[in-house]
Amino acid sequence: MESLIPTINKLQDVFNTIGAESIQLPQIIVVGAQSSGKSSVLESIVGRDFLPRGSGIVTRCPLILQLQHVKKEDMSIRSEAEGTVGLEEWGKFLHTGEKVFSNFDKIRDEIIAETERIAGANKGISPQPINLKIFSNRVVDLTLVDLPGITKVPVGEQPHDIEDQIRSLVLKFITNANSIILAVSPANTDFANSESLKLAREVDPNGDRTLAVLTKLDLMDAGTDAKDVLSGNIIPVKLGIIGCVNRSQQDIINKKNIEDTLKDEMSFLQRKYPALANRNGTSYLSKTLNKLLMHHIRNCLPELKTRVNLMISQFQSVVNSYGMSIDDKGQTLLQIITKFASSYCSTIEGTSNNIETTELCGGARICYIFHETFCRTLASIDPLSGLSTVDILTAIRNATGTRPALFIPEVSFELLVKRQIRRLEEPSLRCVELVHEEMQRIIQHCGTEVQQEMLRFPKLHERIIDVVTQLLRRRLPPTNTMVENLVYVELAYINTKHPDFTDAHLVGELFKKREDFVMVSKPENQAIQQYTSGKVGAGGSIAGTSSIPQKFKSYLPGNNNEDTESQKSVNSDTSDNSNLNFAVNSLSSPMKPVKLLPEVPSITNNRKLSPKEEHDCKVIERLIRSYYMIIRKNIQDSVPKAIMHFLVNYVKDNLQSELVTHLYKHEEFDLLLKESEQIAQRRQEASEILKALQKANIIIGEIRETRIW
Repeated sequence: MESLIPTINKLQDVFNTIGAESIQLPQIIVVGAQSSGKSSVLESIVGRDFLPRGSGIVTRCPLILQLQHVKKEDMSIRSEAEGTVGLEEWGKFLHTGEKVFSNFDKIRDEIIAETERIAGANKGISPQPINLKIFSNRVVDLTLVDLPGITKVPVGEQPHDIEDQIRSLVLKFITNANSIILAVSPANTDFANSESLKLAREVDPNGDRTLAVLTKLDLMDAGTDAKDVLSGNIIPVKLGIIGCVNRSQQDIINKKNIEDTLKDEMSFLQRKYPALANRNGTSYLSKTLNKLLMHHIRNCLPELKTRVNLMISQFQSVVNSYGMSIDDKGQTLLQIITKFASSYCSTIEGTSNNIETTELCGGARICYIFHETFCRTLASIDPLSGLSTVDILTAIRNATGTRPALFIPEVSFELLVKRQIRRLEEPSLRCVELVHEEMQRIIQHCGTEVQQEMLRFPKLHERIIDVVTQLLRRRLPPTNTMVENLVYVELAYINTKHPDFTDAHLVGELFKKREDFVMVSKPENQAIQQYTSGKVGAGGSIAGTSSIPQKFKSYLPGNNNEDTESQKSVNSDTSDNSNLNFAVNSLSSPMKPVKLLPEVPSITNNRKLSPKEEHDCKVIERLIRSYYMIIRKNIQDSVPKAIMHFLVNYVKDNLQSELVTHLYKHEEFDLLLKESEQIAQRRQEASEILKALQKANIIIGEIRETRIW
């Protein structure tokens, strides 16, 4: 049974290969201020001098260091192909593949080169990690992450916000709940001012996963020691505080080896801190870290396994959504066409599986256009809009010609009501336009399944849009023509016998009453009215006959025809003599100037209408309003029906056949089903992540319940 740490290292390799950051694996994060001794601690744990050295900030990228213990006689890990047979120690970088580094100076050079490639040469930092795996018989199984040292003031070419950048990078790693924080602080500074402990407290206030390391014990001022700090009397740390002695800069220059450094460290601890020597030092630190990490891994494994299984399910769905490889292009094309047509029609009918909840779309918007927008627009049009009283009176007079009208001419009503009915044409055509725009918009809202296929095959998507657009465009003229004809039909015949046109009968009664009143109010008509009502005096004479004009007396009973003829002769002679006298007098008298007529006045709003004119205008207004409302009701009902028949239903019924006719052509299969490069790349990435997760699940499944030590 392998230990848990190599298993986590395998998982780390799997996820580093695909770059998945959603799985947070247990690891040890090394945090400390610049020049606090972090690199020396790591080199002491590895037992080799392999990290870059220099002044200022040297570690500018996270270094994920995986240590794997390999026995000298263990041939299961060594490979002849890699040239590791016979080697006691070697290293591998993730970015160099299977290349083996047996020279640790070469490892240092590769770290420097990769750092400059990732972070540049201007002393900036980068969150992109460098992965290094070291196999050795002198290490314990560990996974460590070395981060850039915490700094305050930018130096040289460092960016002005270098402190914030490093802080954000450190927090990104130590926020991982599955990590152990190794807070490194130098012993020759006040432990209470430790920047690493301060950051650790922010994300781990209880100290459950923080281990402190006190470096440079040999550089403390004379007469001082770190006993209180190491004992936890100054600042208690739950996982402990371990002291170490690092190589000095002179030791590094003299290339003092790690083995001698570890011996000198133990000698110093035995001499300076005899009671604490067995619980301090680099060797104790390595074993403690190994033990802590194994415990931590065991605690994290159940959650880790659940997380991996969940991600497998998610990425399986993602891969399925991008579609699999195409075997039969003709069948695939037909399936996409059928799916699109079905989704388009279901969006109109409101039977789509993915009903939008944030806004109206499809058939609901068309219904809104019909019964809200169109109806509200028609209702906002005043039946007498743009029609003044002067216009009505002018129309009445023009319709009578040279004869003064006794009755209101029907021509004026028909002329004026047609003018108002024409106002219904524009909103009706606008209704067609709005429905056409909505049906064009539905193409982009046909369901997520179709949208995914459209994204996968952009050429096919483009052609489908073109075919549907052309179909809608072809249906627009006949729909507009039909809607126009609905208005023209109403204009063609003004049906005053319409059953709903009740005002026509009422207005007829008003006409009769007004004319009766006019006839009776005239003096001559009053005499006739008396006769017709039976008011006859004694002896058969009509009462008040003397007041009847002469021209009406001939029609009254009791008058002799002969007397009438003689009277005519007298009147004729008298008339002739009068005419002769008028002519003689006119010739003998001097010429008088001709009196010219004034200009024909125009009807203006300033002129007060006579009672008869006012009455006639009111009657026409009432007739226009009544008949207009009937026609508006017809148009409000007929236009949506015409649009549904000529546009919406036609497109629904013919969409699939139209798409098949224009798109199902063998010579265009390859072009239409050419996959988007972006979708192909995403599917490949998702497939790789899915394979890695499945492999990780197998690795986790190999772990069985066992005692750690």
